[in-house]
Amino acid sequence: MRSGDGGGVTAAPGGPPPSLDWKFSQVFGERTAGEEVQEVDIISAIEFDKSGDHLATGDRGGRVVLFERTDKKEHGGNRKDLEKTDYSISRHPEFCYKTEFQSHEPEFDYLKSLEIEEKINKIRWCQTANGAVFLLSTNDKTIKYWKVQEKKIKKVAEISMASSKATGNGNVASSSVTSTPKPHLAKGGYSDKSYTSLSNDLLFPQGGIASLRLPVVVTCNETNLVARCRRVYAHAHDYHVNSISNNSDGETFISADDLRINLWNLEISNQSFNIVDVKPANMEDLTEVITAAEFHPTHCHTLAYSSSKGSIRLIDLRQSALCDKHSKLFVEQEAPGSRSFFTEIIASISDIKFGKDGRYLLSRDYMTLKLWDINMDSGPVSTFHVHEYLRPKLCDLYENDSIFDKFECCLSGDGQRVATGSYSNLFRVFGRHPGTTEATTLEASKNPMRRQVQTPSRPSRSLSSITRAVRRGGESPGVDANGNSFDFTTKLLHLAWHPTENSIACAAANSLYMYHA
Repeated sequence: MRSGDGGGVTAAPGGPPPSLDWKFSQVFGERTAGEEVQEVDIISAIEFDKSGDHLATGDRGGRVVLFERTDKKEHGGNRKDLEKTDYSISRHPEFCYKTEFQSHEPEFDYLKSLEIEEKINKIRWCQTANGAVFLLSTNDKTIKYWKVQEKKIKKVAEISMASSKATGNGNVASSSVTSTPKPHLAKGGYSDKSYTSLSNDLLFPQGGIASLRLPVVVTCNETNLVARCRRVYAHAHDYHVNSISNNSDGETFISADDLRINLWNLEISNQSFNIVDVKPANMEDLTEVITAAEFHPTHCHTLAYSSSKGSIRLIDLRQSALCDKHSKLFVEQEAPGSRSFFTEIIASISDIKFGKDGRYLLSRDYMTLKLWDINMDSGPVSTFHVHEYLRPKLCDLYENDSIFDKFECCLSGDGQRVATGSYSNLFRVFGRHPGTTEATTLEASKNPMRRQVQTPSRPSRSLSSITRAVRRGGESPGVDANGNSFDFTTKLLHLAWHPTENSIACAAANSLYMYHA
């Protein structure tokens, strides 16, 4: 168990790695002082792709925003090219805005008289192909498969080609069509049969009009990013979708709601297979719900899902079509005499993530992060306390519904560190190596380390500039272990770790902050 702050520790030979020194990198959508944030602009999902060259965010307004890494492009691309040049390798990833598109719109379920909001719950990147990127996005009910690709812009060229350049069927010459008056017949026709008349006012010679000028569409060198919805996976969930996870086989993915997990093929949108169903025959017997689900990163037949009772089940798709029996169960035994009214609430797992190699599984409940070895189901190998100073305030947190907040978690690409969010726009980074004391607290701002200074006597810093759109109660800020104020209305729920670098992207309301070490 670890808590506190990690200093600049030098690693002994064979010991834990030194603590990282985190620095501010970039911010997108930074608020000005006193600016009020609209509810639809609040970020609700963050995801890096496997290469780390693309980053996607989703918001409560149903939009998906894509960012692209730029520091590689500026210095010539791959490492071999960099070694041949005099450029120094950038110390940290830098991203720029690429494009955005409207993924979901608000809907209404007339059968259930239920509004379906457009908020993006999860985003997952799929395999790239032919220079295009593909991703899955979901709201509470509908999953969509998107293709984003650069396409050359087509424009209408000016109609100024000379007759000598005319080719094909559309001969282009002078701008006017001249005609010689023809003798009329008594009923308004023409005596000259060499002319074909479509109306009394329009005349075409039998060989066509050589001087007719038509607009020409040409393809420019300019490109434009176009997002196109390839498939819509709908009408498969009676309850709110909380997770989507694509398989390592590149062909299938799962979607999970409170009671069921469905398996889909990316190419088939009108059919899915129910592989987990925890719905009891009588809903009064319901004791737990599914809170998150994730495919193993390399074994296409293995997936894990967590529950509101704090357990994680590992299932093997090879055992049966309906995986109603788990292959492994991960749950921490309750300490005798520690049970209270809040025990079951704070034990509910809000997020799970596999490490890159699939050996370790990280889970986040309300108070802690737990790291599990999938080969050892006797208990977690490490437990990290995120905000233990809130334990005496669980009653207040319950009254203003903050105790039901769902914080996400992430692991570093090398598996040596884990991170998760907290209140007052804080997030914490822990070293997982045995013997390490690394436990850094950072704030989503341009000065991430300012919360490290332990000065209880100084005045509490006001967070009034942060939007109150996410306010759940009218409580006044409290004080954390370092004497700094904390505010339940500003919470850092969503964050993601770059797959190959020590870089973290996190969301504070409508702002996307990025840090590197």
